[in-house]
Amino acid sequence: MQQTSLEAEIINHFRSAGDSLADEAAVLDSVIRELAVRGQQVTTKAIILSLIGEMECTSDVVKLDVLRNVLEVVVGRTPDDEGF
Repeated sequence: MQQTSLEAEIINHFRSAGDSLADEAAVLDSVIRELAVRGQQVTTKAIILSLIGEMECTSDVVKLDVLRNVLEVVVGRTPDDEGF
């Protein structure tokens, strides 16, 4: 149950930032949609792994910057003792 509220907190962080994190919010929404389509649970661990995977597959420096920003927020809001 705590993970669900953590993911919701992360999503709300991006959505409440308005235009300043609009690109990051779009990336996070896309990652969440992809996880759901694949039938995977939407957890911080799954989000982090998906973001890292996307970072490894792109050479677009602007996209890399957006992905890094999303990753920093997700990792920064994830407690160390989650067991991953």
